[in-house]
Amino acid sequence: MAKTKTVFFCNNCGNETLKWMGRCPSCGAFNTMEEHIEKPAPVGRAKSAPVGQSRTPQPITRVSSQGELRFSTGMGELDRVLGGGAVAGSLVLVGGAPGIGKSTLLLQICSSLCQTRSVLYVSGEESEQQLKLRAKRLGVSSERLYIFSETSLSGIVESVEQTQPDILIVDSIQTLYKEENDSSPGSVSQVKDCTMALMQISKSQGITVFVVGHINKDGNIAGPKVLEHMVDCVLYFEGDPNTSYRLLRSAKNRFGSTNEIGVFDMMESGLVEVPNPSQMLLEGRPEGASGTCVACVMEGTRPLLAEVQALVAKTTFNVPRRTADGFDFNRAVLLMAVAEKRAGMKLSLFDVYINVIGGLQLDEPGADLPVVLAVASSYRDVPIADDLLAIGEVGLTGEIRAVSHLNQRLAEAARLGFRRCLIPRSGSEKLEIPDGLVVYRVKNLREAIEMAL
Repeated sequence: MAKTKTVFFCNNCGNETLKWMGRCPSCGAFNTMEEHIEKPAPVGRAKSAPVGQSRTPQPITRVSSQGELRFSTGMGELDRVLGGGAVAGSLVLVGGAPGIGKSTLLLQICSSLCQTRSVLYVSGEESEQQLKLRAKRLGVSSERLYIFSETSLSGIVESVEQTQPDILIVDSIQTLYKEENDSSPGSVSQVKDCTMALMQISKSQGITVFVVGHINKDGNIAGPKVLEHMVDCVLYFEGDPNTSYRLLRSAKNRFGSTNEIGVFDMMESGLVEVPNPSQMLLEGRPEGASGTCVACVMEGTRPLLAEVQALVAKTTFNVPRRTADGFDFNRAVLLMAVAEKRAGMKLSLFDVYINVIGGLQLDEPGADLPVVLAVASSYRDVPIADDLLAIGEVGLTGEIRAVSHLNQRLAEAARLGFRRCLIPRSGSEKLEIPDGLVVYRVKNLREAIEMAL
């Protein structure tokens, strides 16, 4: 007879060890190890596969690729993040902070999905009456939409067998529990077992499953890290709680790009797509003010324009302060050192504050030059022209290096009314410059600052 096995899980990162530790060796968190007794799996042959589905290996050349593999969710921004639409038989994990709009988004797409497919919406946090009230507020009503308030995994499996839905939505994975598991709902082992069961339903029956996941204080999906490895797609819902705009970002996608983002506006009637996010990010931009520059970054295949603001003030401390919001702090400190060494700005006597408007996170090298130009503008107290855009990576020797997708960036800049653009001299020989846009090719940082100011 097989023996039971005792293991310890970290409830912060999901790391597994054979003995208890006061500090997790993986994430370094203290007092997060929880005991779990793993029962041996029953020995024997697994259940037979569904009729018409072979369990024997077959050559890839004989596997049929016919049939509708992708379908639209009814929201263009969500389809963009998913890689062109949802994939039949995929398992999608949607995470985000409480109240960010995860449940609203999934219930809202049911209105379009139910026109051609049946949807089973399972909620472990709301009753059927509460779901009805929210659906009424969002204008969602269809005979093909089934709602079910349940936290037992066996009950969900039975409901799937009864209704035979094309799409299953589970809100949320932390509320489910498996009867054979003695742990409490939301524990590492329960989340792992329930997700594995949902994955088997998705792959064996071809049902597209959307799962809502809570996040911990670090912003990661709560539960074991293996949860993100099991699913096909991981989506993060982001947004500033003080604004109505929401960003849907893909962290993992087996069927598409992981750099795409979708932009939504949270209204009283639900989430509204923002087809032109660049214009939204530039709203309220001050005119004739120093310390501001427009950057163009690539989010997947979409160019986005964002305003970078900088404030340079004389320091009152022995060590000047450096603060960056929406931009990597270490990268900002590096750029300040390059600007002082290569451009002659005495920033060691000043505090420097950098902020990206709109809650966007600029994490690509093409935003280096706009950040340095915004700092130089505030340092000299000379405004940059409102119709000027800057694109480029800054090296440690002060050179401006080439970036990718310059044609798409320039086209987006011209579409939004910009007339001048600073770009790297290297890698810009064969460009399709839009009509009405004047391009200045700069070689180093000092040349770019003199050109912009």
